[in-house]
Amino acid sequence: MTKRQSRWAKALALCLLASVASGCALPRSGPSKSEIYSGSVLEDGDAFVVSVNDRVTRATSVTPVLGFSSEFLNAGEVGSDTIRPGDTLGLTVWENVDDGLLSSAGQAATALEEVQVDGSGFIFVPYAGRIRAAGNTPERLRQIITEKLDAQTPDPQVIVTRLAGDGATVSVMGGIASQGVYPIERPTRRLSAMLAEAGGVTVTPEIAQITVMRGSHQSKVWFQDLFADPRLDIALRGGDRILVEEDTRSFSVLGATGSQNRIRFETQTLSAIEAIAQVGGLNSNLADPTGVFVFRNEPESIARAVLGRNDLVGDQRMVYVLDLTEPNGMFEARDFAIRDDDTLYVTQAPFVRWQKTLSAVTGSLTPFANYSQLAGN
Repeated sequence: MTKRQSRWAKALALCLLASVASGCALPRSGPSKSEIYSGSVLEDGDAFVVSVNDRVTRATSVTPVLGFSSEFLNAGEVGSDTIRPGDTLGLTVWENVDDGLLSSAGQAATALEEVQVDGSGFIFVPYAGRIRAAGNTPERLRQIITEKLDAQTPDPQVIVTRLAGDGATVSVMGGIASQGVYPIERPTRRLSAMLAEAGGVTVTPEIAQITVMRGSHQSKVWFQDLFADPRLDIALRGGDRILVEEDTRSFSVLGATGSQNRIRFETQTLSAIEAIAQVGGLNSNLADPTGVFVFRNEPESIARAVLGRNDLVGDQRMVYVLDLTEPNGMFEARDFAIRDDDTLYVTQAPFVRWQKTLSAVTGSLTPFANYSQLAGN
């Protein structure tokens, strides 16, 4: 290589090094740590960058609170014998005469099978007329029918049975073994028993949510809380709709981790360290353990508590910083709660960026060196 060619090679190397070192030519998965900090409100950006500590962890530790309202909790058990509109009844009448009002010659008893309680709660019994059945027990209805017939046939004997109980049913849908409409009977008057009657939940119990809709009201609980708190095992009402579904919360993971994806929650609560573990941990060849960031739109009340300010209005963009190399870094990551729609981002280590720079420079110089070698021949 001539002296002139050597000068050209050095000049080109310097230009390439300056261009690559500026970052515009380096492939990467996201912003560097310094670029994230440059977006801080302190640097005229639009996000608050906050280092995680015990106080921040306590202020941001918010998990979904699920539970039944007082309307559901205070509802007593439905009596399994209470007759309701839509129920089907069976009536049998005995008469002490050979030729009774209802019985045929030679028959002492008359069976009235599948007497339907209409939408207004009434049934019709021959010679007794239209009788209100809804709200009464079979025993009380027996007394009413007996009194009605007693004036027309001597000492009638009446039996009333509640058959399928179709008027007091609930529908069970979603992640359940056997979806369908089930009658409220003595063994299934409470929520957990009805879920068992339908075959049990088919989604992961740790993240299964149970929604009960009653008229225009609805409430939701965690499936496991039904057994942890007996008060949540509420009494059912006719017409209730029960929906079993899996928790839909998720978070996104980007950067130098084992995988980059949108991840569903696998437990009711999820810490930052658990979220990192869920995606395979940090990439040991790329990750900077001092640059673990959680991006989140924080509600006004929580943002005020975190920043100690009362002048904030509306949701605030927050960037929480976790340094896993600090003495308490792993503890902070273990206690810091990940929430729905969070973005967990891990930056690349400075060594990786420098290595890429060197590789880009040396790789770019190779064609020129070959050209110079050919030119010198």
